[in-house]
Order: sequence, then structure tokens, then C-alpha cells
Amino acid sequence: MQSIGSPLMWSLFAAFVLVALLVDFFAMSKQGAHRVSTKEAAIWSLIWVGVSFVFMGWLWWYVGGTSTDEAARTLANGKALEFLTGYLIEKALAVDNIFVFLMLFTYFAVPAEFQKRVLMIGILGALVLRAVMILVGAWLIAQFHWILYVFGAFLLFTGIKMWWAAGQEPDLDNNPALKWIRGHFKIAPDYDGEKLFTMVNGVKMATPLLVVMLLIGIVDIVFAVDSIPAIFAITTDPFIVLTSNVFAILGLRAMYFLLANMHERFHLLSYGLAIVLVFIGAKMLLIDIYKIPVAVSLGFTAVTLAVTMILSLKIPPKGGKQHEGGAYPFGAKPKSEDQR
Repeated sequence: MQSIGSPLMWSLFAAFVLVALLVDFFAMSKQGAHRVSTKEAAIWSLIWVGVSFVFMGWLWWYVGGTSTDEAARTLANGKALEFLTGYLIEKALAVDNIFVFLMLFTYFAVPAEFQKRVLMIGILGALVLRAVMILVGAWLIAQFHWILYVFGAFLLFTGIKMWWAAGQEPDLDNNPALKWIRGHFKIAPDYDGEKLFTMVNGVKMATPLLVVMLLIGIVDIVFAVDSIPAIFAITTDPFIVLTSNVFAILGLRAMYFLLANMHERFHLLSYGLAIVLVFIGAKMLLIDIYKIPVAVSLGFTAVTLAVTMILSLKIPPKGGKQHEGGAYPFGAKPKSEDQR
């Protein structure tokens, strides 16, 4: 499969991701467990978005955006547009991912100061998982062109399913993954700081925080299965697919804390995401009949998301029973500093 990714580009990208994660981990370790403010989340969100656009500019320049060769400029413009479209789609799907994280944190009443670590572990898992799935997906497409039709049909199904599920509160009490975890782990009734395991009456048990981490890992898998085919509808270049995914994920933790208190305002966003997935699925199914330009995909995605967000602000959400935080499914409550 053809790719613009040279060994140098792959090496520079890998080095950047490693440095970014180290900086993030260092900052998290230095700050310790604390509640992330909206201001802090907004600053980091802007930083990650800014870094993503700087990368896009560098990509455009490196491929030949300033070259006197028209073919090189055309290639650079096309790759930059593919990256931007893929980044926007993955970022939009990440918002839905964030709302699921919020639901889990609310259901398990995870103290705000512990959420940061859980999200960081979840992001690491998502990065590794998506890298593997993208490489496998790229190989499958290179070997079997018809797999694009499978991806397209899957996205159509996912989009329709998302539309019907929008606005409905998931039943976590009867979730198969949660039932499996409860059946295979001894779970402590209390949180014990940021620890994943604790001792209760001489018995080693998993804390509710570990349960949340495991569920977020499962959520990562589910969302990766949805989002990876979506980006392959925009481009089959593994370098563009992976970089747009990674940059969308790197800012996920900051974006969570920024949007955590705004999920009710954007209650119609899931409908917009469903429409986008159906559009992308149709695009993949039509790929050998008519190739929809990347610019059209970008415009359609941006307009659809913008319209649903504006309508969310104008149309009040329907009343519904929400799970109340603080109900601790295992009878858990955070230990005080004196108890730890």
C-alpha cells in the first residue's frame, strides 16, 4: 500500500508521541491527584489542537506544499486535506467516547481527582490498540479490496444503530462486561486513593477504580472498531490514518474535562455523528462507482456537526431519568486522607 510516510517521517512522529506522553505523565505525576479545572482543560485542549495544526502545516511543507513542482503541491494539498478531514472525524467520534467515559465515572461515582489517571491509562491503551488495528486494516485493504465494502456496510449499520440509541440511557447494571468483571474479581467496597488493588480484612481485592479502567479499555475497543473504518473511507495511506487518529486521541483527556459539564448542552450530537457515519459508509460502498472528494467529506462532516450542536443549544433535551452520581455500585465511598 502506497504511503507518503518515509522512515524519517515515521521516526519523527514516533519520537514526538513518546515525548508528548512523557511530558503528560511527568506533569500528571508532579501535580498528583487533583480536580482538573475548566481553565486548565481549556488551555491543554487548545495546546493539543494547536500542535495538531502545526503538524498538518509541517506535513504540507514536507511533502512539497511550497515546491515549484505543481504535482508536489497537489500531493501536499491533498494529504493535508486528508489529515484535516480524518482528524475532524476522529475528534468528533471522540466526543461521543467522552460522554461514555462521563457515564462510567458518574455510575461509579469516581472522585474527580482520580479521573485524570484513569483517562491517561485509557488513552495509552487506545493508542496501542489503534496502531495495531490500523496496521492490520491497511494490510487487509491492500490484500483484499473488497474489505472496503465490509467496512462501508459496518459503518452504515453502526450509524443507524447510533441514531436509534441516541438519547437512551445505557443499562450498565445489566452490562455483560460489568457482570463478567464482578464474577471474576473480588471488588473492594471502598476507593483507596488511586490504587488499583487494596487489602480488605487481609484479603487482596480490586478497587472500583480498576473496574472503571477495565470498562474504559473495553470502550476503547468498541470505539476503535467504529472509528478505524471511518478514517479508511477518507484515505488508505497508513501514515495519514495513524497520525490523524493519534493527534485526535492525545487531546482526549483535556477535552473530557472541558466537555464533562457540557454533555447535556450537546444532547443532539449523537444524531449528527450517526449521520456522518452513514455518509462515510455510503462513500465506501460507492468507492468504485463514484469517489466522493475529500473536500466534500470534510464540508459535510463539519456542517453536520455544527448544525447538530447549534440545534442542541436551541432545542432543550427531553426529560429523562439520569443515573445519580454517588450511588457507588459496590457500596464504595472514597477513603479520607486519615483512613489511607
